[in-house]
Amino acid sequence: MGGTHLGIENESTRGFSFYEVIKRVIDVVCSFVGVLVLSPLFVVIAIIIKFTSKGPVFFSQKRVGRDGKEFKMYKFRSMVVNAEELKEKLASQNEMSGPMFKMKDDPRVTKVGKFIRKTSIDELPQLWNVLKGDMSLVGPRPSLPKEVAQFEEWMYRRLEVKPGLTCYWQVSGRNNIDFEDWMKLDIKYVDERNLWIDIKLIFKTVGVLLGDKNAH
Repeated sequence: MGGTHLGIENESTRGFSFYEVIKRVIDVVCSFVGVLVLSPLFVVIAIIIKFTSKGPVFFSQKRVGRDGKEFKMYKFRSMVVNAEELKEKLASQNEMSGPMFKMKDDPRVTKVGKFIRKTSIDELPQLWNVLKGDMSLVGPRPSLPKEVAQFEEWMYRRLEVKPGLTCYWQVSGRNNIDFEDWMKLDIKYVDERNLWIDIKLIFKTVGVLLGDKNAH
């Protein structure tokens, strides 16, 4: 899904570096293989979600990508169907500073949702976003438009690259990192990114898939 921008300047004249070309090749190959290899798991998870809670198997939501371009991000549904409505009522219990909402024991999360969030299985449908080109395997996690609207000026630099499945924040303690430090980690990635860092972050993410105590 393409098209919408949030008034952030698009670097239309920006060329593609060797790094970006190789990164895209890795994204396409790995996401395609990932979808093929994990398809049996996808089917099992989809059946379990369907038969344990009311609502669709997948959850889609508008997120902000590179240069402020909006796209539809996919996840396995891990919450009750009216989660967005309930979020307003839980706003006072937000445990994350800044515009993003995080709650350790979020009552909106289903029983199956707790497991797939703990193992980050709920994020796997984003391999489709990577294959489409909306996301990369490695990059800052994509934010909601209303969150981006509240960013401080320096934070917009994280939109210079495609959002990703994993990043420094994802493998560094997630919920134990406050909002501003999270943004600083994303800017650190933007400034230092290279293939070696991407490969290291991908391998570190395997630990999250095996069960990360900081994943909620």
